[in-house]
Amino acid sequence: MDKSTRSLLDLKGKVPFLGLTGGIGSGKSSVASFLAKRGAWVIDTDQIAHQISAAGGIAVDLIQSQFGPEFILPDGSLNRAKMREYVFKDTESKRKLEAITHPLIRQETILQAENGLENHAPYLVFVVPLLLESGTWTENLDHIAVVDCEEEIQIRRVMERSQLDRQEVLGIMAHQASRAERLAIADTVIHNQGDLASLEVEVDRLHQKMLDL
Repeated sequence: MDKSTRSLLDLKGKVPFLGLTGGIGSGKSSVASFLAKRGAWVIDTDQIAHQISAAGGIAVDLIQSQFGPEFILPDGSLNRAKMREYVFKDTESKRKLEAITHPLIRQETILQAENGLENHAPYLVFVVPLLLESGTWTENLDHIAVVDCEEEIQIRRVMERSQLDRQEVLGIMAHQASRAERLAIADTVIHNQGDLASLEVEVDRLHQKMLDL
């Protein structure tokens, strides 16, 4: 089968597929890390997006050709802050960027999923920050877990980790689904107010649910 036409649906039914999502700063990475320690195979689409737009990444030349060299940093990686600001203001530019990155992310996601199946993982975890916004992910999944916390906690975490100011964080959140919209699609809600011991208990429950599927 042509790599460009492959779909996750071609792999479905072998093991359960878990979609893990949540707003920026909700704690998806912590939950994914705990699940990986319990034997799950984790595929992080945001990490893949960073890889393909890092120095030497397969998307960089395509992005430079489409948008110009001013969007590439001196080290050869995508200027993510500049690009984010640009596409937030221009829907057509956002569409052009996604036309470059989404097929590349999809190909790598499928490749990593195949690796998970070959390694006999009990289930696969797809970490997808914009799962709801994509409109295409839900049909691929058997279970959706939403990592949730108070919005003020999200804002504080992102400000601390990314050195963004409050307005920049609010701007990013404004382009994501609302907390209520995410919770509405959840099969499981993982509450993450910052207590890692409590978070692990919730992750254990989710892990057992996935083993029982």
